[in-house]
Amino acid sequence: MNVFDIYQRKIAETVLEMGQSGKLPANLDPHKIVVEPPRDMSHGDLATNVALVFAKEAGMAPRALADMLVGPLSGFEGVSKVEIAGPGFINLKLDPAIFHRVVGAVLERKTEFGRSPIGAGQKVNVEFVSANPTGPMHVGHGRGAVFGDALASLLDFAGFDVTREYYINDAGAQVDVLARSAFLRYREALGEDVGEIPEGLYPGDYLIPVGEELAKSHGPTLLQLAEKDWLPITRSTAISMMMDMIREDLSALNIQHNVFFSERTLSQDGPVDLIGRMIDALRSRDLIYQGRLAPPKGAPVEDWEDREQTLFRASNFGDDVDRPLLKSDGAYTYFAADIAYHQSKFERGFPLMIDVWGADHGGYIKRMAAAVRAVTNGEGELDVKICQLVRLLRNGEQVRMSKRSGDFITLREVVDEVGRDAVRFMMLFRKNDATLDFDLAKVIEQSKDNAVFYVQYAHARCSSVLRQAVDYPLSDDPASMAASCDRSGLIDQAELSVMHRISQFPRIVEAAALAHEPHRLAFYLYDLASDFHSLWNRGKDWPKLRFVIEDDRVLTQARLSLVEAVRFVLFAGLSVLGVSAPNEMR
Repeated sequence: MNVFDIYQRKIAETVLEMGQSGKLPANLDPHKIVVEPPRDMSHGDLATNVALVFAKEAGMAPRALADMLVGPLSGFEGVSKVEIAGPGFINLKLDPAIFHRVVGAVLERKTEFGRSPIGAGQKVNVEFVSANPTGPMHVGHGRGAVFGDALASLLDFAGFDVTREYYINDAGAQVDVLARSAFLRYREALGEDVGEIPEGLYPGDYLIPVGEELAKSHGPTLLQLAEKDWLPITRSTAISMMMDMIREDLSALNIQHNVFFSERTLSQDGPVDLIGRMIDALRSRDLIYQGRLAPPKGAPVEDWEDREQTLFRASNFGDDVDRPLLKSDGAYTYFAADIAYHQSKFERGFPLMIDVWGADHGGYIKRMAAAVRAVTNGEGELDVKICQLVRLLRNGEQVRMSKRSGDFITLREVVDEVGRDAVRFMMLFRKNDATLDFDLAKVIEQSKDNAVFYVQYAHARCSSVLRQAVDYPLSDDPASMAASCDRSGLIDQAELSVMHRISQFPRIVEAAALAHEPHRLAFYLYDLASDFHSLWNRGKDWPKLRFVIEDDRVLTQARLSLVEAVRFVLFAGLSVLGVSAPNEMR
């Protein structure tokens, strides 16, 4: 039961009827109508922009149109008061009975309450993490991993057909550096004293097992080979073991991908040179030409060379300049590989592609969006979500990280220290494009200031109330209470606040899914938990507001049904975020 959707449709029907009767212009677009919570809840339960969006077409001032609409809107079932605010917003106050029905709807659908069909089965590819397989994941990778996984779950809950994908960057210079670093550890495993790791190689101890595996599998035979012969062997083993380690790190966060796509299969290891095919297709449409790029203004551009190059007409599709697709040695640029990869996504049936990238990739968005428009003929949609940096703290003091020095705190160490739930929820309790301070001490505090504890504790409190109300048990099937339970006694403002918050859940799910912003759900759960804790505290101060009233079984059943509804919504929301909903917390 989506209260906001119900009244949006009622208002839309009213506007269309007034258009048919000549009171308003015909054929007004009802999709422009928004129904949402008012900024100040004392003004009502719902607010709509209907008068503002149609005033110009109606040839009326917004407030005059709002005056015309007050009467029809006042006649809606469940509306007790209609008021005009500001330049022409209309606020609606609803009867408590509407929110009593929302509680009933939750009891009917249980943890499926809020699940939406809005995605209509549309296929969407969510590519996230995609960390270079050159070492264990750090906390920055973890933020993208949690964000991507939660977004995928949210989209699934909203009716989309979601595929989670990891792009393995297993081609190029970085994995060759990895192979040389692993070869050094291989020599070490054979008994050689390799001394300090040379500058430019990966010094981390995580490569010691790779060297040992190479020594076990090949003995000293690789020492007899030239680099061109041992490099691919070492590279393959190192990448495989690094990916196993990354999968284990992701598993600790309960993250599993559906697809692991190898960059090397785009050209080097694939049956078809997909990059070359993509370039030929663009050339056939006159989107490839030989030319020179002007020197960059300001900071150097990594792919600029003062020579004639094979260029893609990216500027035709919204980019600032055209982009090279071949290096001076004839090899494909990283950009060429990325274009072919996204073309592959589209050809695999994903018109909607969501990429989750790190903070240092923001400047790459415009060219990638241009490329997707080009290779899909405008039929594909790419949304890039940037996850900003994570500052790892302990009691307010920053914990230093450096991937290349080997002296960094791994994601797995953080998960092992504070737990999966704390990592997942706190990574989402801030908008993805804002820097996140993650304090290892704060996220395990048992206080309101620790959001994950506060929300989980609300669920545990709900469970505790229901366990202790042994003399007033709910039905084994809470859905059977939806029709039979009399909730007319739930009229205290604290109770109404909780019910109003519950009613927002379906709308939050849809809005967060369409905006690709799972943090909205985390914020919502914190607000719902706060409302419930406030209600619980009012019961301590005012005995008449306690959940169990010994001489009033009807009211007790009503309040317990409200507690059960809160529990279902908290469980559903936490599940979407990949966070557990404990029944007890000690």
